[in-house]
Amino acid sequence: MSLWVRLRSSFWFVPAVLCLAAVVLAEGLIQVDQWIGDSDLGLVSTIITRVGESGSRDLLGAIAGSMLTVASTTFSITIAVLALSSSTYGPRLVRNFLADRGNQFVLGIFVATFLYSLMVLRSIRVIDEGDESYFVPHLAVNVAVLLAVASIGVLVYFIHHISDSVQVWTLAQQVHTGLLRAVDRLYPTDSVRASGPTPDGTSSVEIPSSWAEGTAVVSDEAGYVQSIDIDHLVALAARRDQVIKLEVRPGEHVVKGRVLARTWPPATEDGSAAVRGAVHVGRARTPEEDVEFAALLLEEMAVRALSPGTNDPYTAINALDHLTSGLTVLAGRTLPSPRRYDGDGHLRVVAPTVSLTDLLDHVIGAMRTYALEHPTVLHRTLSLIDQVGDACHDPALPPHLDGQVRDLLEAYEATSPHARDLDAMTREARRVREKLVASPPSR
Repeated sequence: MSLWVRLRSSFWFVPAVLCLAAVVLAEGLIQVDQWIGDSDLGLVSTIITRVGESGSRDLLGAIAGSMLTVASTTFSITIAVLALSSSTYGPRLVRNFLADRGNQFVLGIFVATFLYSLMVLRSIRVIDEGDESYFVPHLAVNVAVLLAVASIGVLVYFIHHISDSVQVWTLAQQVHTGLLRAVDRLYPTDSVRASGPTPDGTSSVEIPSSWAEGTAVVSDEAGYVQSIDIDHLVALAARRDQVIKLEVRPGEHVVKGRVLARTWPPATEDGSAAVRGAVHVGRARTPEEDVEFAALLLEEMAVRALSPGTNDPYTAINALDHLTSGLTVLAGRTLPSPRRYDGDGHLRVVAPTVSLTDLLDHVIGAMRTYALEHPTVLHRTLSLIDQVGDACHDPALPPHLDGQVRDLLEAYEATSPHARDLDAMTREARRVREKLVASPPSR
């Protein structure tokens, strides 16, 4: 994950940019006011309201005070919504609120208007104490009024936006969008871009029979692997005529001293540091390069909705629908090769990838554990298996899904359900299994 992506995801970035723009705008308009002075600007002069030194001070003070109050209120509302959503849908969804561009923009507008008013207010000063003449930036004061009026519209937008953002379908859609972005980024339709120009396994160096002979690059901190700059590693290995084998993938937790990668031929200390720098370790998982985490967020929504304290199977169904949509897209993609090559076709990096089977096992296993008392959710799980099986390219996946359907039905039978529910589940499971066995994978 690049620095730019991390900046855009932080809650403070947009407000900081808007505050900087407010300072620049204030200073610029003050300079314009000094330049035009009392000149007659024609029609523009009739638009600009001149309220004098005292009136301008009072007006700017009122705007600054009200903006700070509104900013504090909106921030308090956001924190309350975060607490509610965290307890209801899962603490990992808090990141969506922090990265929400609407929330960042609203807070930024209020704080920027407050800062703008302060900057203009401090420019009102005495020019000549003898005749008590003052410099009043009338143009800048009028712009402050316009910003205050715009802030009212932003406040109305915020009330609507924060009310909509706590709706379950909005949260699910946001996570679903993140899942699709991760699929597009990590499982591209362009197979050449995914696996290299000549995926023939060749290398300009002799690959050792045991990677233990190479240099082990270890982590100097504990945390989650958030991203790995594969392109940088390929270029680095090409310059040093090496092959790098990654031992971790985005989403894994590493402790200090854990082996991140191995290089062959053995690397110097500087070479190991360069490899270590391409593996970004942070305190939390992120969905940008971790498709497993993106799917886990929707799975967590479903599991929490099925808890006895919530007992909301329809939210679980909504989450499974979005999972079906994302995993169906993934099933239509070709799994990228773990081998990455340079421009000359030499093997440079071996990187582990997450397979569709891994994701499906996790999701179906969770439903087999938590959804046994909710037949409607189990039916939707079978629908997920059915649609993913239709879209898959891997001929080994349908037999694997067939086993998952069998295990799901056996777990449901063990709960001694009502005969009518068991009969409906058995018929649906039989239909899905027959379709998985009979239908060839799509191409």
